[in-house]
Amino acid sequence: MKNIICVQHTESVHHTNGMVGSWTDWELSEKGITQAQTIADKLRKELSCEKFTIYTSDLRRAFMTAEIIGEALGVKTQKKSELRERNLGKCCGKSVAWLKEHKEHEEYTIDDRLFSDAESRRDEWNRLKPFFDEIISNDEENIIIVSHGDLLGVFTAMFLGMPAEALNSFDFNGKAGGVSVFRVDNDGKRRMRKFNDLSYME
Repeated sequence: MKNIICVQHTESVHHTNGMVGSWTDWELSEKGITQAQTIADKLRKELSCEKFTIYTSDLRRAFMTAEIIGEALGVKTQKKSELRERNLGKCCGKSVAWLKEHKEHEEYTIDDRLFSDAESRRDEWNRLKPFFDEIISNDEENIIIVSHGDLLGVFTAMFLGMPAEALNSFDFNGKAGGVSVFRVDNDGKRRMRKFNDLSYME
């Protein structure tokens, strides 16, 4: 049996200042640090008898969240660039208002890009897929992944066995600090037990 816990990073500075997240390397806000500590404490109590591997996006807002969780569990985190948020290209470092005013294309399908140098959702899917296949097939029984909202939506679709094209019709939108719990039974059956549970911050 394999248990996978996905944590969407907690409140980042860009959640409060009107700036684009994406690959801009924002830190957690003070509130976000407190939220991560609360999540870490609850996971420590919930997982006290289990040994986990922690993988995290290498962007600071996710890595800071993962480090706080790792410290509570006594586990060293492993950075994976595959877990970064979707790259929105030239709007990184700009405001959300700038993005809305200057975007080059609407995104109607997973192959559309807001900007010519941005990732499409298919690009994001293809970036994540080798990592996903590795953790599903390896011998690690307990895994924590700390990443970003858009990326974790793609992860959820993969876990449920959807093709990439399903994201043209469906989406999984989480909020900062949400915790999702997935399980793969010994017979290979996949179960989504929680999705973006915000009670871990309470």
